[in-house]
Amino acid sequence: MKSLLSLLLLAATLLSLTACNTVAGVGKDLKAGGQAITNAADQAK
Repeated sequence: MKSLLSLLLLAATLLSLTACNTVAGVGKDLKAGGQAITNAADQAK
C-alpha cells in the first residue's frame, strides 16, 4: 500500500511539472505572437 501511494505521488508530481512547462510554453508563444502583431502595426503606420 505504501509503495502504491509513493507511485501515485510521483506520477502526480511529474504530471504537474509537465503541465507547468506546457503553460509556460503557451505563454511564450502568445507573447511572441503579440510582439509580431505589434511590429506589423508599427510598420503599417
